[in-house]
Amino acid sequence: MPHTAPHYLAEGPRVAIRHFTLEDGPEFTARTRESKDLHRPWLFPPDTDEAYTAYAGRLIEDPTKAGFLVCEKDGGDIAGFININNIVRGGFQCGALGYGAFAHAAGRGLMREGLDLVIGYAFGPLGLHRLEINVQPENTASVAMARGAGFRLEGFSPDMLHIDGAWRDHERWALTAEMRNTPA
Repeated sequence: MPHTAPHYLAEGPRVAIRHFTLEDGPEFTARTRESKDLHRPWLFPPDTDEAYTAYAGRLIEDPTKAGFLVCEKDGGDIAGFININNIVRGGFQCGALGYGAFAHAAGRGLMREGLDLVIGYAFGPLGLHRLEINVQPENTASVAMARGAGFRLEGFSPDMLHIDGAWRDHERWALTAEMRNTPA
Protein backbone atom coordinates (compact mmCIF):
# COMPACT_ATOMS: atom_id res chain seq x y z
CA MET A 1 0.00 0.00 0.00
CA PRO A 2 1.51 3.38 -0.97
CA HIS A 3 2.47 5.73 1.84
CA THR A 4 3.22 9.41 2.07
CA ALA A 5 6.21 10.60 4.08
CA PRO A 6 5.13 10.12 7.70
CA HIS A 7 6.19 11.99 10.80
CA TYR A 8 7.90 9.39 12.95
CA LEU A 9 8.19 9.92 16.69
CA ALA A 10 11.05 7.41 17.05
CA GLU A 11 12.93 5.10 14.70
CA GLY A 12 14.75 1.81 15.11
CA PRO A 13 16.70 -0.25 12.59
CA ARG A 14 13.62 -1.79 10.92
CA VAL A 15 10.56 0.02 12.28
CA ALA A 16 9.41 3.45 13.36
CA ILE A 17 6.45 4.60 15.42
CA ARG A 18 3.96 7.33 14.70
CA HIS A 19 0.56 8.38 15.92
CA PHE A 20 -2.68 7.12 14.37
CA THR A 21 -4.40 9.27 11.77
CA LEU A 22 -7.91 8.93 10.38
CA GLU A 23 -6.33 8.40 6.96
CA ASP A 24 -4.83 5.09 8.17
CA GLY A 25 -8.29 3.50 8.28
CA PRO A 26 -8.25 1.58 4.98
CA GLU A 27 -4.87 -0.06 5.61
CA PHE A 28 -5.54 -0.69 9.31
CA THR A 29 -8.92 -2.34 8.73
CA ALA A 30 -7.60 -4.43 5.82
CA ARG A 31 -4.72 -5.63 8.01
CA THR A 32 -7.17 -6.41 10.82
CA ARG A 33 -9.35 -8.52 8.53
CA GLU A 34 -6.25 -10.39 7.26
CA SER A 35 -5.18 -11.04 10.87
CA LYS A 36 -8.37 -12.36 12.50
CA ASP A 37 -6.93 -15.86 12.99
CA LEU A 38 -3.88 -14.36 14.71
CA HIS A 39 -5.89 -12.05 16.98
CA ARG A 40 -8.70 -14.32 18.11
CA PRO A 41 -9.65 -14.89 20.92
CA TRP A 42 -7.38 -12.27 22.52
CA LEU A 43 -7.94 -9.13 20.53
CA PHE A 44 -10.69 -7.46 18.50
CA PRO A 45 -9.29 -4.40 16.70
CA PRO A 46 -11.62 -2.43 14.41
CA ASP A 47 -12.24 -4.01 11.02
CA THR A 48 -14.69 -1.53 9.46
CA ASP A 49 -14.26 2.11 8.48
CA GLU A 50 -16.83 3.25 11.04
CA ALA A 51 -15.26 1.26 13.88
CA TYR A 52 -11.78 2.49 12.95
CA THR A 53 -12.88 6.13 12.86
CA ALA A 54 -14.33 5.84 16.38
CA TYR A 55 -11.29 3.90 17.67
CA ALA A 56 -8.67 6.20 16.16
CA GLY A 57 -10.68 9.25 17.19
CA ARG A 58 -10.50 8.21 20.84
CA LEU A 59 -6.74 7.61 20.58
CA ILE A 60 -6.23 10.98 18.90
CA GLU A 61 -8.52 13.10 21.11
CA ASP A 62 -8.47 11.51 24.58
CA PRO A 63 -5.56 12.76 26.75
CA THR A 64 -5.70 9.52 28.77
CA LYS A 65 -4.70 7.54 25.66
CA ALA A 66 -1.76 7.51 23.27
CA GLY A 67 -1.90 5.36 20.17
CA PHE A 68 1.10 4.33 18.08
CA LEU A 69 1.36 2.57 14.76
CA VAL A 70 4.44 0.43 14.30
CA CYS A 71 5.50 0.92 10.67
CA GLU A 72 8.12 -0.88 8.63
CA LYS A 73 10.75 1.64 7.59
CA ASP A 74 11.11 -0.13 4.23
CA GLY A 75 7.85 0.92 2.58
CA GLY A 76 5.92 2.26 5.57
CA ASP A 77 3.51 -0.69 5.91
CA ILE A 78 1.74 -0.87 9.26
CA ALA A 79 3.15 -3.89 11.12
CA GLY A 80 0.96 -3.46 14.20
CA PHE A 81 -0.16 -1.09 16.90
CA ILE A 82 0.68 -0.29 20.51
CA ASN A 83 -1.63 1.81 22.64
CA ILE A 84 -1.11 3.32 26.05
CA ASN A 85 -4.51 3.45 27.74
CA ASN A 86 -5.71 4.70 31.11
CA ILE A 87 -2.90 7.21 31.47
CA VAL A 88 -2.98 8.61 35.00
CA ARG A 89 -0.90 11.68 35.82
CA GLY A 90 -0.08 13.20 39.19
CA GLY A 91 1.75 10.94 41.62
CA PHE A 92 1.10 7.81 39.54
CA GLN A 93 2.42 8.71 36.03
CA CYS A 94 1.31 5.34 34.68
CA GLY A 95 -0.36 3.86 31.62
CA ALA A 96 -1.61 0.44 30.51
CA LEU A 97 -0.21 -1.01 27.29
CA GLY A 98 -2.16 -2.97 24.72
CA TYR A 99 -0.72 -4.19 21.45
CA GLY A 100 -1.25 -6.33 18.40
CA ALA A 101 0.79 -7.42 15.40
CA PHE A 102 -0.67 -7.86 11.96
CA ALA A 103 -0.29 -11.29 10.33
CA HIS A 104 2.19 -10.20 7.65
CA ALA A 105 4.55 -8.92 10.38
CA ALA A 106 4.04 -11.59 13.06
CA GLY A 107 7.10 -13.53 14.18
CA ARG A 108 9.58 -11.14 12.57
CA GLY A 109 10.57 -9.19 15.70
CA LEU A 110 9.10 -5.96 14.35
CA MET A 111 6.64 -5.51 17.22
CA ARG A 112 9.33 -6.15 19.82
CA GLU A 113 11.40 -3.39 18.23
CA GLY A 114 8.32 -1.16 18.11
CA LEU A 115 7.53 -1.85 21.77
CA ASP A 116 11.04 -0.75 22.71
CA LEU A 117 10.46 2.53 20.84
CA VAL A 118 7.09 3.10 22.53
CA ILE A 119 8.58 2.41 25.96
CA GLY A 120 11.32 4.96 25.27
CA TYR A 121 8.73 7.49 24.13
CA ALA A 122 6.52 6.82 27.17
CA PHE A 123 9.37 7.27 29.65
CA GLY A 124 10.80 10.19 27.65
CA PRO A 125 8.49 12.75 25.98
CA LEU A 126 5.29 11.44 27.65
CA GLY A 127 6.92 11.64 31.09
CA LEU A 128 5.45 8.39 32.42
CA HIS A 129 7.12 6.49 35.25
CA ARG A 130 5.36 3.12 35.00
CA LEU A 131 3.83 1.00 32.25
CA GLU A 132 1.60 -2.01 32.86
CA ILE A 133 0.52 -4.86 30.61
CA ASN A 134 -2.45 -7.05 31.50
CA VAL A 135 -2.42 -10.24 29.47
CA GLN A 136 -4.37 -13.48 29.47
CA PRO A 137 -1.96 -16.19 30.65
CA GLU A 138 -2.77 -18.41 27.65
CA ASN A 139 -1.69 -15.68 25.24
CA THR A 140 1.88 -16.92 25.11
CA ALA A 141 3.00 -14.50 22.38
CA SER A 142 1.94 -11.46 24.43
CA VAL A 143 3.45 -12.87 27.61
CA ALA A 144 6.72 -13.45 25.74
CA MET A 145 6.65 -9.89 24.43
CA ALA A 146 6.16 -8.45 27.94
CA ARG A 147 8.91 -10.65 29.38
CA GLY A 148 11.28 -9.91 26.50
CA ALA A 149 10.83 -6.17 26.97
CA GLY A 150 11.88 -6.43 30.62
CA PHE A 151 8.48 -6.27 32.29
CA ARG A 152 8.21 -8.12 35.61
CA LEU A 153 5.27 -10.31 36.57
CA GLU A 154 3.53 -8.62 39.50
CA GLY A 155 0.40 -10.64 39.99
CA PHE A 156 -2.73 -12.37 38.80
CA SER A 157 -6.20 -10.84 38.47
CA PRO A 158 -9.09 -13.29 38.15
CA ASP A 159 -12.03 -12.19 35.99
CA MET A 160 -10.33 -8.88 35.20
CA LEU A 161 -11.59 -7.94 31.72
CA HIS A 162 -14.70 -8.81 29.74
CA ILE A 163 -13.43 -10.13 26.39
CA ASP A 164 -15.26 -12.16 23.77
CA GLY A 165 -18.34 -12.64 25.94
CA ALA A 166 -16.70 -13.68 29.23
CA TRP A 167 -14.69 -12.32 32.14
CA ARG A 168 -11.06 -13.31 31.56
CA ASP A 169 -8.19 -13.82 34.00
CA HIS A 170 -5.07 -11.71 33.42
CA GLU A 171 -1.48 -11.59 34.55
CA ARG A 172 -0.20 -8.16 35.55
CA TRP A 173 3.21 -7.18 34.18
CA ALA A 174 4.94 -3.85 34.89
CA LEU A 175 8.01 -1.84 33.98
CA THR A 176 9.25 1.38 35.58
CA ALA A 177 11.62 3.97 34.18
CA GLU A 178 14.20 2.91 36.78
CA MET A 179 13.96 -0.74 35.74
CA ARG A 180 14.56 0.22 32.13
CA ASN A 181 17.63 2.24 33.03
CA THR A 182 19.16 -0.47 35.24
CA PRO A 183 21.69 -2.72 33.48
CA ALA A 184 20.77 -6.40 33.54
